[in-house]
Amino acid sequence: MSESFVPSAYPDLSQAASQIVGKDRVRAPRESESRAATLIVEPASVGQISTLVRMCENDHVTLAPMGAARTLSMIRRRPVVLGISLARTNRIIAHEPADMTVTVEAGITLGELNRSLASDRQRLALDPAFPDTVTIGSLIGASQAGPIRLSEGRVRDLLIGIQYVGHGGRVVRGGGRVVKNVAGYDLMKVMTGSFGTLGIVTEATFKASPIPENYEIAIARFSNPQDGFVAADAIIARISPVHIEVLSMDAGVALGHSEDFHVIAGIAGNAPELEYQRSVASNALGSATTILSGDEAQTAYVRLRDFAFPENSIVGQIAVPPNELSRCVRGCNAEFRAHGGSGVAQLWMEHGGATDVQAVARWRSMARSANGNLRLLAAPASIRDSLAAFDQPGPGAFELMKRLKAAFDPASIFNPGSFVGGI
Repeated sequence: MSESFVPSAYPDLSQAASQIVGKDRVRAPRESESRAATLIVEPASVGQISTLVRMCENDHVTLAPMGAARTLSMIRRRPVVLGISLARTNRIIAHEPADMTVTVEAGITLGELNRSLASDRQRLALDPAFPDTVTIGSLIGASQAGPIRLSEGRVRDLLIGIQYVGHGGRVVRGGGRVVKNVAGYDLMKVMTGSFGTLGIVTEATFKASPIPENYEIAIARFSNPQDGFVAADAIIARISPVHIEVLSMDAGVALGHSEDFHVIAGIAGNAPELEYQRSVASNALGSATTILSGDEAQTAYVRLRDFAFPENSIVGQIAVPPNELSRCVRGCNAEFRAHGGSGVAQLWMEHGGATDVQAVARWRSMARSANGNLRLLAAPASIRDSLAAFDQPGPGAFELMKRLKAAFDPASIFNPGSFVGGI
């Protein structure tokens, strides 16, 4: 962006931010950023981020940390004033292959990190869609996970240390760089899934995992979703698959399969382990099971991980106890991709006007019937503001969340109004 960029609404802020990060690092928002923030700055250090936070608190300027701002563009009703891009803070600080730990800055993408770890046959075992566009900061802030959550867990299961910039520009650390250090564990759980409402994550330490050997995929089709869920449960009862997905008809077709419901199970291990798992999966899925190995299996997995929901559709994510997932998904009357054994599924339907709000209400009702919840992931711009992104928690939980927000962000500048209950 040229040095002459000065947003007409905030000329003083633009000038002040330029003095902190440099004129060439203050710019107009691009694409999805425009719904998330009015002005974008790109600091190069934790010190610059701290100074920006102090400036915003002093001047009562709202801000939000961001990667590509895709999540923020969906959950914010109005943009914050200042978007703090972490694109320039993207280093791998330390990797200890023997300890299987890695410490990184928040602006590095998951794809870039895993390409580096692969030289030691390790990875950060989290797999949200399109990892080359997912920064570590957004991975933590939105608590993103994909199919392998079944075997590897979620962000909070792998995060062992965190650093963030909070109230007053203070740099706060929790946890450590070794697995045995659990100091600050509660702090890490609080920051995970906080959507930038409590501070700006600048650094994180994770447990790394070995890359599995001899990965294969078993695929089978079913005439109805209930049989697919029963087969998936039968596999989970006998082995520990890497992942197991149950797909609606449209989801299967989008991935190149027939117009049926499908179960896709990932298995891995040494030769004897794989042979046994293959036998269990084939018995549960039926004689028509297709087994993919090598490059074919990896290609199929990437397509599954990077599944793109149809444009102009409403997308929600339901989270319920695993034994309730089949009932709830079937009751939602929507297309779906369900993570078997995890209690999580993405639901979607084409944008249909007045019926959209009713559909989301039905999804939420099904989730609540199982003591679960539903989060809205995407909706067309024309109706986005009429739909709540998050469920409303119970009074006790909501009061606790408000107290936490007040303690961490007394000036209410960190991504305000975009989280549960408008926090």
